[in-house]
Amino acid sequence: MNKPQINRNTQGDIMSSFQALKKNSASELSKLTEALQTLNTPNQANRRGPDERIWKPTVDKAGNGYAVIRFLPAPDGEDVPFVRVWDHGFQGPTGQWYIESSLTTIGQKDPVSDYNTMLWNSGIESNKDLVRKYKRRLSFYSNIYVVADSANPDNEGKVFLYKYGKKIFDKLNDAMNPAFEDESPVNPFDLWTGAALKLKIRNVEGYRNYDKSEFDSSTPLLEDEDKLEAVWKSEHALGEFIKPEAFKTYDELKAKLYRVLALGEDTAPQAPAPQVSAPVRAAPTTSTLTATAADSPQSSAADEDDDTMSFFQKLAE
Repeated sequence: MNKPQINRNTQGDIMSSFQALKKNSASELSKLTEALQTLNTPNQANRRGPDERIWKPTVDKAGNGYAVIRFLPAPDGEDVPFVRVWDHGFQGPTGQWYIESSLTTIGQKDPVSDYNTMLWNSGIESNKDLVRKYKRRLSFYSNIYVVADSANPDNEGKVFLYKYGKKIFDKLNDAMNPAFEDESPVNPFDLWTGAALKLKIRNVEGYRNYDKSEFDSSTPLLEDEDKLEAVWKSEHALGEFIKPEAFKTYDELKAKLYRVLALGEDTAPQAPAPQVSAPVRAAPTTSTLTATAADSPQSSAADEDDDTMSFFQKLAE
């Protein structure tokens, strides 16, 4: 997706860039659809601590919540209005937590993925259960405009980053690629022809559920072009979430993983006492950590409909 080069030295240049954004609005949907189809490299940010730029929906004591948001186009100088990120969050037998960004985000080998490969390839069912516990968590980042937030009305009319899971991303994808003939594709990220998302949050088995969320009809975000431009210019950069320097090294992550799980360099998954006389597959050694993550079931396990925000909320609790 090619965006016009912007010379920030003059107000006129900035204005022409915004006009180009409007002119290319009609072609953005096809470009986004192509980006979705070719999104093969996981992406993960390595932020720590609260980030005031990130908007979070508020729920009541019953776990229900409602808000209306509008997804925004790619920030100035970037091509796609979202980044995909991966992380890990689990507690080891030491009582310590491993909550770290995954290097698979930037297409590199990650020690947790490698360790999970070793566990899975052992053929031991209890080790496969550990893989499910240690699997990656999937989430996305986009810029949004808060249309309605009755729990925090001060947020209305402002631009934030929004971290969301696969369920919301699927709704975005469905809007751009409708399944039925009587439905027209909509680019939810477009300022002029996009649509607001009505977030309807429920508590289902202790987790936030977004199944009832739906897009409204297509309409311009704002009628005033100057205000639309101001919204676009106030977006936050997304590229920082996938910069290599934002991640710890493989060795640093491996050292923490082994500390949290109380592993030694010669540690390997141990088979439970056999219940039958049938032979048990030998457990691999730690040299198996060199196996590729593609051999692991993580790529499919991580695609389950887990809500990342609820997951880390549970960790905090």
